[in-house]
Amino acid sequence: MSKGILFVLSGPSGVGKGTVCSALRGKLPDLVYSVSATTRSPRQGEVNGVNYFFKTRDEFLDMMQNDQLLEYAEYVGNYYGTPRDFVEKTLESGNDIILEIEVQGALQVKQKFPEGVFIFLLPPSLDELKDRIIGRGTENQATIDHRMTVAVDEINLMQHYDYAVVNDQIDCACKRIESIIIAEHCKIKK
Repeated sequence: MSKGILFVLSGPSGVGKGTVCSALRGKLPDLVYSVSATTRSPRQGEVNGVNYFFKTRDEFLDMMQNDQLLEYAEYVGNYYGTPRDFVEKTLESGNDIILEIEVQGALQVKQKFPEGVFIFLLPPSLDELKDRIIGRGTENQATIDHRMTVAVDEINLMQHYDYAVVNDQIDCACKRIESIIIAEHCKIKK
């Protein structure tokens, strides 16, 4: 049995990673989603163990110290990380897995799993990205401004990725990512 492929989907906050990843999983039910751990508070409708593993800061620090995270990053005052064991077991079982993570975390994963496939999700424009963040209704103006500054810095890191996909329409973005998955499985080196 061949190993699964690790796909990493990341991009700036507000670009629609969660929405695109959810739609993609609806189209590709065999693609395993890796649930991240975080210290941020749940947003309305988010469920522990489904959207994230919501952890206290102390619980998360314990996971870091015990090497239980494949990657972790602090982003806008909260920690995010990927539980290591789940990812490794999924790949060994021959299943593909997709990580939906922030840019800092993706670059850490690239150091540990350079054979992974790294996909950068872009907004159609920075103005559209700002509108999406404001549209959430969960951020104050200072946080919005900070997220936009960070987004520009993150877009400048795009050269470290294998693919760039513009999230102009969810269905189109999903089709592009599906094409990447198919192409990666057809590679001779795999």
